Amino acid sequence: MPPLRVNLWSGPRNVSTAIMYAFAQRTDTRVVDEPLYGHYLKVTGAEHPGREEVLAAMDTDGERVVRDVLLGQVDRPVVLFKQMAHHLTGLGWGFLADTANVLLVRDPADVIRSLRHQIPHPRLEDTGVAFQAQLLEHLTELGQDVPVLDARELLSSPESVLGELCSRLGLDFDPVMLSWPAAPRAEDGVWAPHWYHNIHRSTGFQPYREKSEPVPPELAPLVEECRPYYEELLEVAIRAPRDVAPSR
Repeated sequence: MPPLRVNLWSGPRNVSTAIMYAFAQRTDTRVVDEPLYGHYLKVTGAEHPGREEVLAAMDTDGERVVRDVLLGQVDRPVVLFKQMAHHLTGLGWGFLADTANVLLVRDPADVIRSLRHQIPHPRLEDTGVAFQAQLLEHLTELGQDVPVLDARELLSSPESVLGELCSRLGLDFDPVMLSWPAAPRAEDGVWAPHWYHNIHRSTGFQPYREKSEPVPPELAPLVEECRPYYEELLEVAIRAPRDVAPSR
């Protein structure tokens, strides 16, 4: 039986690394951290923390990464590729027909409050959310039933939301996915020192908490630009049980 290849298409400052760590606890699953990041930095020239380290450490030929990594040999029945949706810039999308695909979104105000600490002047492209909306439309046209995760729903009830995700991927939920050791993982990308401080201190999914930090006024227009895409994706997201999820 061919392996199940799962792309988790997220935006930055989401809980994508936590989901990667969750799947890494499964004995049937290999995880790969953002294999297209080098390609993205090369084709866009984007200035990200640790840019030169990433370019030196990774294959920056996106088409080769697709061929040799995303569609290449794997040693376990399941492989989860943690991906940023905007890393698809400059790539053909044909390979998506040969993979399972999951979308992970977060309220844009929460994303941008956090993202500005790594990228002080973010743009719509940096959030990935427009790419995610395009992906949902494209994958639906391919006939795929695309699971959409929302960070708030996931953190409200990790077991129920991950259980539904596994079911839709044809996997049995394993409770080991709910916790992990507080430490870096060998699979972490070389960018981890710039982005992964919180996940390295965690031992599981942290409960959702409302953020008190305001969005800087100069970034408020970006939040509003992102919001229609986010709302479109949220409409079809897997929900936590209503007696668990906090009110919106």
